Amino acid sequence: MRTRTTTLPFLVAAAVVAVGSLTPAADIPNDRAAVEHAVSRLTFGARPGDVERVQQAGLARWIETQLASGQDAVLAARLPALPEKPSTVDSPQDARRYGREAVQALAAAKIIRAVHSERQLEELLVDFWFNHFNVFAGKGRTALYIPEYERDAIRPHVFGTFRTMLGATAKSPAMLFYLDNWLSTDPNSATARRNPDGRRNGLNENYARELLELHTLGVDGGYTQDDIINAARAFTGWTIERPQQDTAFQAGTGFRFAPALHDHGEKTILGQRFPAHAVNPRQRRPPQGGIDEGERVLDIVAAHPSTAKHIATKLARRFVSDEPPAGLVDRVAARFTETKGDLRETVRAVITSPEFFAENARRTKVKTPLEFVASAMRASGREVIDARPLLRGLEQLGMAPYRAEPPTGYDDTAETWISAGALVARMNLARQLTPDQAARIGGPDFQRR
Repeated sequence: MRTRTTTLPFLVAAAVVAVGSLTPAADIPNDRAAVEHAVSRLTFGARPGDVERVQQAGLARWIETQLASGQDAVLAARLPALPEKPSTVDSPQDARRYGREAVQALAAAKIIRAVHSERQLEELLVDFWFNHFNVFAGKGRTALYIPEYERDAIRPHVFGTFRTMLGATAKSPAMLFYLDNWLSTDPNSATARRNPDGRRNGLNENYARELLELHTLGVDGGYTQDDIINAARAFTGWTIERPQQDTAFQAGTGFRFAPALHDHGEKTILGQRFPAHAVNPRQRRPPQGGIDEGERVLDIVAAHPSTAKHIATKLARRFVSDEPPAGLVDRVAARFTETKGDLRETVRAVITSPEFFAENARRTKVKTPLEFVASAMRASGREVIDARPLLRGLEQLGMAPYRAEPPTGYDDTAETWISAGALVARMNLARQLTPDQAARIGGPDFQRR
């Protein structure tokens, strides 16, 4: 792997935001230990000189710069081009080839962004939210839709509102295909799609279950099996354009609501009644509405108190500790609720909290393999010229991008990533990445942030 030692100045991002709009939070320390902690926790790792530059500029202001919206124009020139999506694909082999090439290019872009982006907090949050709303590239046609999924459903919303991101993921073909909602229909519909064996597709609960258990309320969020079933009924007819063409797709293929496949009967979800849609007695056809039911479910769960606590817990676990303090979770959940799910303000509540800067929170989080590899590159000041060796390293460490099979995505706690075998694998990879710094890179301190 060829390398160069030049690095970009850490305040490139400041050039693309309205600096006058930055309002640093009060009571943020600026001593070296606090700066080292913040730079380690809010980036993929410090580069040579980063701590000194952040301390000189002021940690509070740097945090606000990272929370501000902007673009990293210099980074764009580094990113590999995604393969062009053809207007049609003539065979399953062609579809798999395109999907494989697209995911490989996106994975290379992910590691390049992690190493070189000046929008480090944004990249951490893109990774966080992709895992929260995980889709698996290895399932069928899902890989075809993943580039647009990250670009359109995740990345634009990490500093937006939770409800907007939730809706974007719900309507993404990647999510619809991965969790099979594109096949979910009212089994009594006369036009219900049929399987190859001639049987009608019926209700599929996969998306509704993960929506309540993982995406919003959490496993202890107070829902029942009946809520899952009725939520699944509310999302019947949420499908993909031209779903009958299993081996072909068109450019721009996306979400489609099919009223004829929707269950128009009465439902009760989380204590709220959804009235039945009236059928035209003359035409004896189902009504044309129904998409509003799925939207209403998303509104309900996005505003639910259990969702606020679930999201607050996950963000606090990601940025503070594997077992986040209850008081912090409560305050962050309150901030989520009072801002109607404003994710920028929710993240701000976590990373400017006293618990974030507390001494017992420092060097306690074990780096994921992605963070380990990216931080090794950043610490050595090297540039990513060829991402393939790094991606092979991530695969060896068990964190190949976009390849987490379960809906939970990749975990963020120590017990997942630390074992005797995992530490040996990290040390071996560290020697490959930075042979002149093997002892320091492979040492135990380098495992933590």
